[in-house]
Amino acid sequence: MDIFERTKTALATLSPIPVAMDRMLFTSAPPDTYIICDLIVSNPSLHLDDAEKGRQDRVQVTIFNRTGLENLPNVDGAMLAAGFTKSAMRQIDVGAQSSHYAMALDYYFYKETIA
Repeated sequence: MDIFERTKTALATLSPIPVAMDRMLFTSAPPDTYIICDLIVSNPSLHLDDAEKGRQDRVQVTIFNRTGLENLPNVDGAMLAAGFTKSAMRQIDVGAQSSHYAMALDYYFYKETIA
């Protein structure tokens, strides 16, 4: 399973909240709450015999909520249950055009491929 599938599978447990990678396109008004996730960086972190044997990915999960940043869905629970490690979090300024507040949460996932 690649990092994109792993992230979407973890966040699918928060259904019916819509989740998209990179951006969410709306044909009408956006829902009250939705989630967008991005791969920030993917670094090789272990090499053996000139071959990559470990990789660490950093994923940013941004929760958009129309009513504020209280009572957000339990993204931490979903991501930690899927094997991710929690990292930084920060409020995102989405601008005056948006009617949503946003909180970005970073997670790491480490995968070794030693046979």
